[in-house]
Amino acid sequence: MSVRTVKRDLSALENSGMPIWSRPGPGGGYGLAARASLPPVSLSPAQAVALLAAVSAASDAPYADLACAGVQKVLDVLDPKTRTKAHELASRIWVDTPSPTVRAVRSALEEAMAEQRVVRIRYTSREDSETTRDIEPIMFASTNDRWYLIGWCRLRSDIRWFLVARIEHASVTTIPCSGHSIQEVGTPPATAKSV
Repeated sequence: MSVRTVKRDLSALENSGMPIWSRPGPGGGYGLAARASLPPVSLSPAQAVALLAAVSAASDAPYADLACAGVQKVLDVLDPKTRTKAHELASRIWVDTPSPTVRAVRSALEEAMAEQRVVRIRYTSREDSETTRDIEPIMFASTNDRWYLIGWCRLRSDIRWFLVARIEHASVTTIPCSGHSIQEVGTPPATAKSV
């Protein structure tokens, strides 16, 4: 077996999500990280459907697409009998949600938040005035069934809440955020909690 073949196979394993480690020098080599796999997933059909219902009902939530992909991975490893029962129960639950924000806008906001980079948005206010602003994302918040991006607005030099549904366009810049914290947003109401 050639070195090239080994490296190609290691790369394929790593790209599939396997945690590969390497150690250079004499006595070195490659291996799989210990305890890197999940134990078998054991969910009841109702637990599986609860995950599906929660993700389906929150289709406009930040990272909703990633949540759907994660739930699908869990469902894929269920035993066939549990999966069939879950599918039957899921067909008895309907979710009618409003159309989510444009996917490109949500993706840009999610990336900016995860990478802590400034996002440039085109925003339409309640009064229908449109502005372009550079925002340092601090957090997402949901209240009254509406999602907001809370961030440091460089145009206003202050923290502002932006209704995600009113963001017409968003693009992530290469500019890092300057480090505004969640504490600057204020104290959450007693009914609010972190996910």
